[in-house]
Amino acid sequence: MDPMNIAELKKHSAPFARTNTKASIRQLGNTLLPFLLLWIAAYASLSISYWLTLPIAIVAASFLIRTFIIFHDCCHQSFFKSRRANDWLGNITGILTHFPYEQWKNAHNIHHATSGNLDKRGVGDMWVMTVDEYIESPPRLKLAYRLYRNPLVFLVLGPLLVFLVTYRKNRPGAKSREKLNTYLTNAAIAALYVVLCALLGWKSVLLVQVPILWVAGTMGIWLFYVQHQFEDSYFEHDDEWSYVKAAVEGSSYYQLPRVLQWITGNIGFHHVHHLNPKVPNYNLEKTHLAIPPLQKAATINLRTSLQSLRFRLWDENAKTFIGFRELRAVRKRQADTPELPINKKATFGRTG
Repeated sequence: MDPMNIAELKKHSAPFARTNTKASIRQLGNTLLPFLLLWIAAYASLSISYWLTLPIAIVAASFLIRTFIIFHDCCHQSFFKSRRANDWLGNITGILTHFPYEQWKNAHNIHHATSGNLDKRGVGDMWVMTVDEYIESPPRLKLAYRLYRNPLVFLVLGPLLVFLVTYRKNRPGAKSREKLNTYLTNAAIAALYVVLCALLGWKSVLLVQVPILWVAGTMGIWLFYVQHQFEDSYFEHDDEWSYVKAAVEGSSYYQLPRVLQWITGNIGFHHVHHLNPKVPNYNLEKTHLAIPPLQKAATINLRTSLQSLRFRLWDENAKTFIGFRELRAVRKRQADTPELPINKKATFGRTG
């Protein structure tokens, strides 16, 4: 992509970074209301058959994903013009999605400011090791990394860890406002479940809430994973890192069928979102179509996105992701080409 065009991209996206209050209210109506109705229907269907409850719960989970996209926009102050309105709605949708608003907002903003920066990994991102880091790691750390990057772990156990552990406690170094918000969110979630269990019984609550949260969590983790883990992604050290390049070259355009694009709140246009987080989700596609250079972003679809499951390590020399099976060939290449240095300044990153 032309350097001049790269420098101008964010400027060209500015007209789309404007909140449309009517569009935002309309999105609240076509997201929260269906979710509430499906949620009620899931509980009501328990008296008929659990085989009826499960598909209803799965559809409800898809609307919970859409609710999360609203929460996500509130974190970027892009859903409403008013900061107070964004904060109030963000906290409410945070309870519904089980994410503390202040903690997620702060960690996600760090993710945007450091995405693709090899020297600033560790908060709000997926754990990515470089080839050299992995080679130099002790066996215990290698095992931990292999488990973390295993699809059965991050897609099956991941949602449970996220909902029950990661976002139920405060981040190291969190400020008092963030800590208090996490405590209040946890208290509100606990109160919600106490009331549900008292009214409906704990077994009914488990039968409905577990599939909703697990399906929504798995979809959410997959979306976040696949949009930064593609073959020719972008990772550089701090002295060469570029915010705009990280956005356009390090975030993919996930071309989804229209129904899935709607359910996921256009987050497939992830390169646009990383370029300008102030663009509300309902303007992401418009921005993509209006700015030709953005249409050259790495494009993946449902079929090609599955290839990302084999990507494990970032090869700094080849500027590409590789799998563990390809590691032997890379090590042989390094041995045959001693002038390729092992990068010592990279740091080990982990999810925030």
